[in-house]
Amino acid sequence: MNQPRYKIVFDGQLMPEASLETVKDNLARLFKSDPARIENLFSGAPVALKRDLGEGEAEQYLNALQKAGANVRKELDQAASLSLVPTEAETEQAVEAATSSMTCPKCGHEQAKAIECSACGIIIEKYLARQAQLAEAAPAPAPVAATASPYAPPQANVAEQLPQYSELKVFSVSGRIGRVRYLGWTMAMLLCMLPLMLVFAGASVMSSVLGTLILGVAVIAMIVVGVFIGVQRLHDMGWSGWLWLVNFVPFIGTVFALLMLIIPGTQGVNRYGPPPPPNSTGVKVLAWLFLLVPVTGIVAAIALPQYQSYVERAAEYQER
Repeated sequence: MNQPRYKIVFDGQLMPEASLETVKDNLARLFKSDPARIENLFSGAPVALKRDLGEGEAEQYLNALQKAGANVRKELDQAASLSLVPTEAETEQAVEAATSSMTCPKCGHEQAKAIECSACGIIIEKYLARQAQLAEAAPAPAPVAATASPYAPPQANVAEQLPQYSELKVFSVSGRIGRVRYLGWTMAMLLCMLPLMLVFAGASVMSSVLGTLILGVAVIAMIVVGVFIGVQRLHDMGWSGWLWLVNFVPFIGTVFALLMLIIPGTQGVNRYGPPPPPNSTGVKVLAWLFLLVPVTGIVAAIALPQYQSYVERAAEYQER
């Protein structure tokens, strides 16, 4: 003889001093379901929350759900108690139970076989005929059935939808920028410093203290913006923004700064977000201007001594 199996039945009743909203939240958490589906459990119709349980398992579920505030009960699960190879007595008992009991097709209430459901009051044959007519006239069913289990995991796609490109934010350490935009923004920062240098020069004539103050503010602002765009460049490479501090290491910092200009960004989304948007024409122009600065400096470093030497030779020639 097999051990009896049990089921946990719930008909919407609450434990004493339990609030409805609290119980709904507790059940949604226990069954890992959304509140909308848990709402279906409180229609008043008996629902078997769990079937085919041993006595120990049934007691555990019973205690857990009652602590959650649901006034559930343990009932014998006749269907699960049947053996795969039943004895003659068990077969007779199962046949007798099947012929003498029924389940309401509308509310699921189990009762003795009758024409009318004692729970919801429908006439069984009329209800089944009406459902057959509706099934013939109804369109093809949706992929997700409306009668899905209220405690099943939600089927909605809850994954975060990332945008195609990251948002450009100069004054932030979040986001990503590519090599061209890194050069263009650096050049724009240097161009913005030119008016401040003129203000510094004019203020120094009136007061050295005021000029030093303006210069200090300008230098701090340039360092802060440099950190912002440098961290975003590292993010585009898939590196941590803290690596920007390597720039202060002698010799290694110079090589690291060159690597920030050479290494391309990662393709697609990385752990710091979507890729940066395409470069605008203005960014490309500023980037080329930045590249002309060192070239101009090199040419000037070569040409100025030659020009100075030429001027000195010309002066000596005139003296003769």
